[in-house]
Amino acid sequence: MSTVERQPRTRPHRPDETQPHRLTMPRLPVRVLGTGSALPRQRVSNHDLSSRLETDHAWIVGRTGIHARRVADPSETTTVLATRAAAAAIDDAGCARSAIDLVVVATATPDSACPSTAARVAAELDLRAGGYDVNAACCGFVHALHGAVALLADGSLSTILVIGSDRFTTLTDPHDRGTAVLFGDGAAAVVIGRTSAVPGAPGVLGSDVGGDPRSLGILETRPGEQYLTMDGPELFRRATRGLVSSAAAALDRSGLAAGDLDLFVPHQANARIIGAAADRLGIPDDRVVVDLAEKANTSAASIPLALDTARGDGRLTDGDHLLLSSVGAGLGWASIVLRWGR
Repeated sequence: MSTVERQPRTRPHRPDETQPHRLTMPRLPVRVLGTGSALPRQRVSNHDLSSRLETDHAWIVGRTGIHARRVADPSETTTVLATRAAAAAIDDAGCARSAIDLVVVATATPDSACPSTAARVAAELDLRAGGYDVNAACCGFVHALHGAVALLADGSLSTILVIGSDRFTTLTDPHDRGTAVLFGDGAAAVVIGRTSAVPGAPGVLGSDVGGDPRSLGILETRPGEQYLTMDGPELFRRATRGLVSSAAAALDRSGLAAGDLDLFVPHQANARIIGAAADRLGIPDDRVVVDLAEKANTSAASIPLALDTARGDGRLTDGDHLLLSSVGAGLGWASIVLRWGR
């Protein structure tokens, strides 16, 4: 988990908790050994933004659910944040750094074109491991997790470090109200490892990957330009639709229904998209992780940050069913249904 100690909370009672989970066989047996996160030092509130933008706190909260975001200074690079999160996850996993076989980093804001951010993290942590980056914007972490799980499943690797790290504030025009209020910087990581393929074991129960390249222009940085452009209303419609369809497909392939889920961990785009998706999927509010009020949209870091927060808050128990669902620029989407277990 993150370096800040959290006190476990008593898990709220759920009406159907007396019903045991079905002990289905995971399609891909894998367990999450540890989680970790890292945030920049600087907190920028909505009130801070209103000093330079035609907006106010109430407007931002009403449309996004965001109260503040973390903004990296020049010394807090994508690699620095990723390394801090990775170190916390490895420590939480209780494994030796020599046990890490591969590093996979999801990022759309690498510090350089080459070598990869993964290679830089491995060097910083003195890992004897290869690595590669995945750029799928806000979908990046789930895509990276998909690939890492597949590599574990074929038996060639035993332990993989998967990181989401982005500094999306470097891509937003500080004077554009439409994008400047939405994004923050941060990183989070998980260490995953192989486990036994027996009924009830932790692992991936179902997944989905898809996209609609016809939606390419609704959120992009155009060639030769520094800042994001976004068609907000159209992005809301298509992102919600893509998130819901991907989540439903992953659930269908897992053999589970929405009522079987213990937690829904969606990409933390904004509260309205999360709420609309949960409503359409029939997932009650108390099973939805919303972690953006103080972090905003951290792109590829948002799902692992939310996962680390949920774990630190005592919301995860071995055997729980989780749905991780993401949507991002492209337009692309990806979802994984997991049975949690360490």
